[in-house]
Amino acid sequence: MSAEVAYQKVFGYPESLKPAQTHYCPGCGHSIAHRLVAECLDELGMREKTIGVPPVGCAVLAYNYFNFDMVEAPHGRALAVATGIKRVHPDKLVLTYQGDGDLAAIGTAETIHAANRGEKITTIFINNAIYGMTGGQMAPTTTLGQVATTAPGGREPERHGRPIDISRMLAVSDGTVYIERCSLTSVKNIRKAKKAIMKAFRAQLDGLGFTLVELLSPCPTNWKMTPKAAWEWIDTEMVKTYPLGVIKDNTGYEDKK
Repeated sequence: MSAEVAYQKVFGYPESLKPAQTHYCPGCGHSIAHRLVAECLDELGMREKTIGVPPVGCAVLAYNYFNFDMVEAPHGRALAVATGIKRVHPDKLVLTYQGDGDLAAIGTAETIHAANRGEKITTIFINNAIYGMTGGQMAPTTTLGQVATTAPGGREPERHGRPIDISRMLAVSDGTVYIERCSLTSVKNIRKAKKAIMKAFRAQLDGLGFTLVELLSPCPTNWKMTPKAAWEWIDTEMVKTYPLGVIKDNTGYEDKK
């Protein structure tokens, strides 16, 4: 007699991602971040009600991967574009997907004012501490001593200024309700990152205000490291400047263990 075996699907390709071949460098964290965003939208049932806004940078081709509506924004203007979209479509989940150069340099004004106004938008902030697409120049988030093409001797505070912790800057605004910094360097950290993204999306859907999840992401190509060394550098060095954890949480949610 043959026994019937019941199978349960435990892993699969997110509906909110297109089956596209990646253009990202080996070891880059964008692919993981894309998947986390997609999984959260699938679980919330929001794929058909989501509008994403990617700007210029390594994530400029995010619309090739995300399987929901996308609107391209000029460099640094993602949150300005997203503000208009959200105000016209308040029932939609609106997210920006931005790198550190875009969000904390050319887009500093848009970032600060959107957060200060409490725009009901979620920002996924990819912090790799360098300009990736344009060849490894120093970014606002480049750490002290870190080498860049425009700081070949390493970042010096007297010459270049200190790294900008944009997440902590935004946390002082009354318009922000949830800001958390995570990393993509291990299974444990990736699971925490997904939980943070899900919470940020929930807060937006509940109309609470501006939410942001910062993801420390490796850039092996411009750091001149192997993927393994790049991920280890985040855990041992980058977190000294950008410690992981919840920076602000005014959601009132009781997290499920």
